[in-house]
Amino acid sequence: MGDPSRFPQTRRSVIVAAASADAGERERAWQSIVAAYWKPAYKYIRLKWPKPVEDAEDLTQGFFAAAIEKSFLRSYDAAKGSFRNFLRVAIDGYVANQDKAARRLKRGGEATILSLDFQTAEGEFRRYEIPDGISMEDYFHKEWVRGLFGLAVERLRQECEAAGKRVHFEMFRRYDLSDPQEDGKASYDALAAEYGLPVTTVTNHLAWARRQFRRAVLDILREITANDREFRSEARAALGVDAP
Repeated sequence: MGDPSRFPQTRRSVIVAAASADAGERERAWQSIVAAYWKPAYKYIRLKWPKPVEDAEDLTQGFFAAAIEKSFLRSYDAAKGSFRNFLRVAIDGYVANQDKAARRLKRGGEATILSLDFQTAEGEFRRYEIPDGISMEDYFHKEWVRGLFGLAVERLRQECEAAGKRVHFEMFRRYDLSDPQEDGKASYDALAAEYGLPVTTVTNHLAWARRQFRRAVLDILREITANDREFRSEARAALGVDAP
């Protein structure tokens, strides 16, 4: 596998691919963009405007449908700022320009971009406390990071399944992802006893999983940024450190 801390320099930016002349490549690119941004977009719409659940669902679907149909990425200039901020401003513009009749998508009569799990998003919206005084820009960033990490966790889970490292992922989930207030946090000693392994092996398993998780985050960021400058800026915004 090589050095897991490195990211593949040749990874194709979906921001670039979304403007491709190839329809299949454009569709795959937009699937990645929607997967990374639909949930923070939905929560942002719910909180900033604010909108009830069904209106926020329709607006989220409508925004991404319009973005795809109108190829609005052509107006994005990476030299002027991050794609994340470009998208947030575009969401504001879209919502502001929708009247009640135009806002409604025909439920069951319109093709969806992805199967968006609004129920889960709404549960998260209610579960996680919104800090007092937080700006909408900071809230969108916070939810973007949450969504990014969620995608990376799922990518890590799939990788562990394929590599026969389910125990590595389960330990990572139990130790690093569990909510201490709800589930309690397993100690290294407790995990070692449960799985019948030395504590040193637990330490090694968790270290490996954390490296792979970080790599997954960087891989996804490489995909959803337009150039190296934006990638490194967004890596600092998400992880708080400079990318290698």
